[in-house]
Order: sequence, then structure tokens, then C-alpha cells
Amino acid sequence: MLMLALPFWLILIGFLVPPVRAQGQARPLLPGPVQPSRTADGAATTPVTTLTTGMVSIESDSQRADSVTGVITATGNVRIVYPDRRLVVTARQAQYFSSEERLVLTGDVDIIQADGHAIRAERVTYDVLRERLLASPKLGSQVLSTFRVPVRNESSQ
Repeated sequence: MLMLALPFWLILIGFLVPPVRAQGQARPLLPGPVQPSRTADGAATTPVTTLTTGMVSIESDSQRADSVTGVITATGNVRIVYPDRRLVVTARQAQYFSSEERLVLTGDVDIIQADGHAIRAERVTYDVLRERLLASPKLGSQVLSTFRVPVRNESSQ
């Protein structure tokens, strides 16, 4: 497998790095609340700040970038790992269309976050500008999304 971590690949996985909001907060790719840490008695503590590196690795059987069309393609056993977001993406192919700022993942696509959030589909299209994701299944199948729903403690209401 060829492993490449060049700056232009950061564009390819732009959907993994959500834009910073005015308040300085980034929106995660998949749904899920950010919860502060809690002590044994349930009191909220200050969340732990972790060092981010911005490093992303992309492994695939082949990778190419066309400077004329602006299309970047990774083909065959594609695996994108983004430790800062605790995110792993696998697919048969990943293409980034720079003029449209659109990422298309095809073939047995799995997007998995360490906290359990996941999407499984045959094709996933992500519009970077609009921050919209469209997942499509194989013919006769369904898209599977898994995410953690916060559980409310009935006694604390």
C-alpha cells in the first residue's frame, strides 16, 4: 500500500476538518453532544484539552492528483485516519473535486468515530461548503447510521 500525507490531501479530507465557527467551536462530522467530564458525585468538571496535530494519513493502492481538472483520487483499499477527530474512513475509492469542494466516497464506505458514531453506505457525498452529507445504499439495501443519544437521568429533572 502507498501511504501519502501531502498537504494537498488535507483538501481531500476537508470534510473531516469542519470550519471554525465565530464562537471558535468546530462542528463534528457526525451527531453527538460534547459532554464535560463528571466526578463520582455527578458534578461537572472542566473538559480536558487535548493537543491536536492536524495530521491525517491516507493509505490506498494508488493515489493521483490532476492539476488541470482539480480532481484528487485515491483508489483501492482506501483508509483515511484522522486522530484529532478520532475518526477512521474506509472505502474502495475517495475523490475530491476541488472546484466544487465536494468529496465522494464509493464502495463499502464506513465512517467511524471512536465514540461509536458511524455511517455505513455504498456511496457518501459530502459538500464541504454547505456541510451536508448524503449517504446512499447499495441497490436493495439500506444506509446504516449509529450514534450515541444522551440519556437523561430521571431523578435529576
